[in-house]
Amino acid sequence: MRNRRDSGHPGKKSAPYSSYTVSKNDLLLPSLLSNLPHKTRKIIKAVLRDRQVHVDGRPVTQFDHDLKPGQRVDVQWSRNSEKTRADELGIVHMDSALIVVNKPAGLLTIATAKEKRRTAYSMLSSFVKAEAPTNKIFIIHRLDRETSGLLMFARNERVKEQIQKNWIATVSQRSYVGVVEGQVNPPTGTVTSWLRESSAFTVYSSQNKNHGKKAVTRYRTLSGNAHFTLLQINLETGKKHQIRVHMQDLGHPITGDRKYGSHLDPLRRMGLHAQILAFEHPLTGKVYHFDTGVPKTFLKLCRSQSRH
Repeated sequence: MRNRRDSGHPGKKSAPYSSYTVSKNDLLLPSLLSNLPHKTRKIIKAVLRDRQVHVDGRPVTQFDHDLKPGQRVDVQWSRNSEKTRADELGIVHMDSALIVVNKPAGLLTIATAKEKRRTAYSMLSSFVKAEAPTNKIFIIHRLDRETSGLLMFARNERVKEQIQKNWIATVSQRSYVGVVEGQVNPPTGTVTSWLRESSAFTVYSSQNKNHGKKAVTRYRTLSGNAHFTLLQINLETGKKHQIRVHMQDLGHPITGDRKYGSHLDPLRRMGLHAQILAFEHPLTGKVYHFDTGVPKTFLKLCRSQSRH
């Protein structure tokens, strides 16, 4: 038996997980009892029931699950030790290839020089490793720290590369809702420009085709009042800070976005949310469509004012 992180010696503090490689054809419960003799039958049955036993990275609850030589069995002893972090991330979908989360505003997608631990990537990585220590995740796309909403991760590098290389064919819809300052007129439209990023990480917009990469943003008014407008925003291209820069170009910056022209902060956050994500699953071909709805704070701020 190869048993990682759990010595099994009496008197020592229990490790968070145990792991071994199956050496013969066996059933799961007898195999667990044989390979983990320091654990009682009652404890083994409890971790099986609570989906804390994984075979080759997948949770298994059946006592009579067939095992074959070479398979890896991982047992997580602490029950859902990363559940709080997972709840905060808002996992909306998880399978053997992909995880989709509803990221809160204020959380980085991935580490920076200033923030390395509290990121969507690190929290989700800790969560999947608590299920099985060899589990990994890979970033497919990103959201800005202050942008909330749907964010997709791959569970292996092959899936990540497949989606990134075939992004346009795979992702059929990626829609945002944004609260911008002022009344937008006309209520629908398209913003096109060429974007380039400065050494200070600020993105600039130009109508000169030789000054950056082309970016196209479509918008439609959903509701509004004299002070704020709620827009549905769709990207034809996916450039860094594209929506934020294009709303500034429009003369109606995203509220709370001081970097790109906003002078107000009524939401105590930037008013941008990735609401809809639709894509074709890279392994099964099934089409998934996720919609978080519009944040209630956005709707309240942009509610039409009653006339008296």
